Amino acid sequence: MPDMQPTVLVLTALPLEYAAIRAHVGERDERVHRDGTRAEVGRLTTTSWHVALAELGMGAERAGVLTTQLIDWLRPEAVLFVGVAGSLKDDIEIGDVVVGTQVYEIHGGKQTSEGFLVRPKALPGSQALEQAARSAVRDMPGVRAHFVPIATGDVVLTDAESEIARFIRRNYNDAGAIEMEGSGALRAAHLSGQLNALVIRGISDRADAEKHTADASGSQQRAAEQAAAVAVAVLHKHRPREGSSDPEEGPQKATYGGDHIDFRGGTFHGPVTGKAGGRR
Repeated sequence: MPDMQPTVLVLTALPLEYAAIRAHVGERDERVHRDGTRAEVGRLTTTSWHVALAELGMGAERAGVLTTQLIDWLRPEAVLFVGVAGSLKDDIEIGDVVVGTQVYEIHGGKQTSEGFLVRPKALPGSQALEQAARSAVRDMPGVRAHFVPIATGDVVLTDAESEIARFIRRNYNDAGAIEMEGSGALRAAHLSGQLNALVIRGISDRADAEKHTADASGSQQRAAEQAAAVAVAVLHKHRPREGSSDPEEGPQKATYGGDHIDFRGGTFHGPVTGKAGGRR
């Protein structure tokens, strides 16, 4: 029988990102897709949400494929990609959180004799989730949040003066952070239909030559924890769609109507038998 409880799918790329969000989720139960993809589904206390956690690994293409599979399997109402990123702006510091108002795919374009002609692709974040985030961070004095676009590219940027860094500044100059998976997850959510999705990233480095030093100082752990805290605060603000079953309501009871008993939404712990009676 289908799970009638409202679910949000929370995705990460790295183990430390997964651990940061997992710390907020209780009563976890691991589920395994027939193709081997795994997710832990648990409760987010004091909310109506069940949270499905999945660690996808790195890269936008991989994120897109696996997010599509997870959406088809778990049927969530919302998708969050939560993790760490590099800053692209001087005023976005290590430890800050960037909420993606939109996500750019930075590698699209056409190579010509005159140079590389950019064909920008941008995917907006969910208005409802973004508004929940704006409301949530007002009551989080320990969080500096920025609501700006995020750039997604299959590159780990460790040189602020490299050609790819100049390319991003020239063509995506309002992007506040760079990461590797957000566009894949958002595109999968977009193609699935009316599904709220948002990328939330903690800043762990400045996407420059000091990245290794920042990582060694524990910045990734702190950034992951900040992003996870904001994601949880968003879900305390954002409500399931009207008509979704609340896990606090418990299993629905069977109803009788004429010659039929409707067990939809019921919970069964053994065989259900029936007997036809009366004349035909």
